[in-house]
Amino acid sequence: MIRKTSVLLLALLAGTSLSAQAADWGYGNSTEHWSDSYPTCGLGKNQSPINITSALKANLAPLRIEYNGKITSITNNGHTVEAKVSGDNKLIVDGDTYTLKQFHFHTPSENYIDGKQYPLEAHFVNMDDKGNIAVIAVMFENGLRENDALSSLLKNIPTKGNTIDFTDDLSPNNLLPREREYYQFNGSLTTPPCTEGVRWFVLETPQYSSKDQTEKLNQIMGNNNRPVQPINARIIVE
Repeated sequence: MIRKTSVLLLALLAGTSLSAQAADWGYGNSTEHWSDSYPTCGLGKNQSPINITSALKANLAPLRIEYNGKITSITNNGHTVEAKVSGDNKLIVDGDTYTLKQFHFHTPSENYIDGKQYPLEAHFVNMDDKGNIAVIAVMFENGLRENDALSSLLKNIPTKGNTIDFTDDLSPNNLLPREREYYQFNGSLTTPPCTEGVRWFVLETPQYSSKDQTEKLNQIMGNNNRPVQPINARIIVE
């Protein structure tokens, strides 16, 4: 049961349409109607994404991001561009060990930092052996030059509904900034069914991408960002 649920959560977090198990959904004005089919999207009190403000200073454990594997495939599922990986890709924090399952993109960013929305955000989706999910979110700021790792990915994105093998020698670690300070909060999937209980780690330092790269991803995916949700009683720490 845990295995089946975990696979479903991963698919939905990536924006994969599971037509046999769930109604179709989309972005834009339709996000406000997600709760018609997925009640947690409207009733949940710990929903993601959020605007990260008023973070409390804390002695947080370091994020040990040990992504040593390789990217093996890229899928354009109609909601996002998702990359699968192989090899040893671990996230270790607070004594808990997670394994990277996939990463995907949102244009523009879903989370905000101090009211700022970034042109691009990547979500690295990790899961432990009990099916618990932890997401590392990386913001991308438009820079003057291209991001080499993104360039490699952009050359290999398939048409909507298709998956291709990725043969370039590229590690998911190449998409992460060197600095690993982060904001932490409890949240949810940012796509239906909006299941809560997800640990979020939003890196404070952004990566960079060129404006052309960001625009190309947006042309492929569209605006695939859920609006920010109320923080309610949650505490954000950094």
